[in-house]
Amino acid sequence: MGVDITVLVVDWVHFMGIAPDERLRVVQEAAYGDDDADGDGDVVAGWVWSAASERSWLGRYEFPGTLGSYKPHFWAAEGWERVRGAVEEPVRAALDEFLEGLIWWGPVADVDAEQVDAGVFPSLDGLWRSGPLIVRGPQTVARLRRRWGETAAGLERLRVPYGVLAAREPGQWIAGFEEFAELVGGWAEVVGEAERRGWGVVGLPI
Repeated sequence: MGVDITVLVVDWVHFMGIAPDERLRVVQEAAYGDDDADGDGDVVAGWVWSAASERSWLGRYEFPGTLGSYKPHFWAAEGWERVRGAVEEPVRAALDEFLEGLIWWGPVADVDAEQVDAGVFPSLDGLWRSGPLIVRGPQTVARLRRRWGETAAGLERLRVPYGVLAAREPGQWIAGFEEFAELVGGWAEVVGEAERRGWGVVGLPI
């Protein structure tokens, strides 16, 4: 799990206007430029918006404390896998759907969930990716945002079972509930911004 991830919100009309075979390459090249908008050096956490008009169709979100690594996302999904059986409905169902749409592999053993909406690429067979790829259009984003709304109020109820069933050694990625809640809340921020704009979400393994 040495893969990094770049998480973006993208203007879906613009994105889908790119030739299917070029979409990943174009987005990757646009995600990092020499003229990141805020111009204050490296962004540790939060949104990066470019001042360049040709890159105004996307924004990049930096998750706090992750240094761009995919490992925290993997370990958040692993934590959810361990704790979900102790979480009551409807919070479990809502967070199941929210996380499965983004970073979790799903409730069925030995089945890898693909977090890519149908119709974005002619085929996923042979599609370049060095790790987990996330491509979610506005309809899926709106559904995930609704599911988060059903989850957020009950998230605090995970604190005790998470500490018992999913906590890891201090200093490790997503060692406890606070780190889990912060990372999942970052995904809620991404999905919420995308829905507000009517855009999609792209997570690129780099």
